[in-house]
Amino acid sequence: MTTTVANHRTRPPAQPDTLRAKRLPRYAAPAIALAALAVAAAVVYGTGIGGPVLTVVVAALLYLAGLFAASNAVEGRRAARNRAWSALIHSAFVLAVLPLASVVWTLVSKGAERLDGNFFGTSMNNIGARDPNGGAYHAIVGTLEQVGIATLITVPLGILCAIYVVEYGRGRFAFAIRFFVDVMTGIPSIVAGLFVLAFWVLIVSPVFNDGRPGFSGFAAALALSVLMLPTVVRSTEEMLRLVPAPLREGAYALGVPKWKTILRIVLPTALPGIVTGVMLAIARAAGETAPVLLVAGGGAAINVNPFENNQSSLALFVYQQAGDASKYAPARAWTAALTLVALVLILTVAAKLLARRNRLGR
Repeated sequence: MTTTVANHRTRPPAQPDTLRAKRLPRYAAPAIALAALAVAAAVVYGTGIGGPVLTVVVAALLYLAGLFAASNAVEGRRAARNRAWSALIHSAFVLAVLPLASVVWTLVSKGAERLDGNFFGTSMNNIGARDPNGGAYHAIVGTLEQVGIATLITVPLGILCAIYVVEYGRGRFAFAIRFFVDVMTGIPSIVAGLFVLAFWVLIVSPVFNDGRPGFSGFAAALALSVLMLPTVVRSTEEMLRLVPAPLREGAYALGVPKWKTILRIVLPTALPGIVTGVMLAIARAAGETAPVLLVAGGGAAINVNPFENNQSSLALFVYQQAGDASKYAPARAWTAALTLVALVLILTVAAKLLARRNRLGR
């Protein structure tokens, strides 16, 4: 008798059917989507008012309306609103990914035509309009040298400037730095090129070139550093401000000097975000055309010396080939664009892996 009573007490009470929420079957959402697409295609193509893009837009609207109506009838108004907003969020994600996927597909499909040894091992020197050969070796060398020099100039300056603003800066001087950094963030790239042209090419370079102004890859690197600096400063500043104050206070309580606290605690903690900002700046610099055209001049021959004579870059090479009348030029332009994107991607992944390894090793 005791065992029976104990078993009866330990059993959970059965839930009545009225407490169980009704839900749409799993096939309801795909079925509504297919029906919406069919109706949209019939309306758009039947009336002749549009094409595939309008069909997708109309289908999305019909899908949201049909999903809300079906969910409202079965699950209730609250669940219907939840499903509708979830569908809107997923639709926004798809709309954000579609342009990126389209760009990647276009680059890969059109840029794969000239992925050969000739493209990566030769330049455009002595290449005529009827010559199918010719490559971007000179432009790749120029891009690596110009962006590399600009990075060596910009990253230390940007990080030190951000450290001063966050850790030491007070009063009007720090406010002036923030103000000018914000102004430089929106500066057009051609203005940076004109500044370097007026200052370095026309005033400074004649001192080292027997009184004659000269184009060079170093001048292009200076122009790119002007564009990179505000991005590095702002991103580093924001990352340093996100470092928790107790980390600094704990180091100060142990008697650690402020400069060592910044060097050994604050910077390593903010390193992943700083690396992200630096890579964004590098990506912008690698894709600039106007500054390189103004102060480096471009060129068809290989020039490994960034301090003398004209030098090209991948972005400038794409611009030149896209406007060339040769029927072989568009393929070179697409392959150069794919090479530029792949180069930035490789540098970004390598920097992320290096920052992650340093973070795990601490």
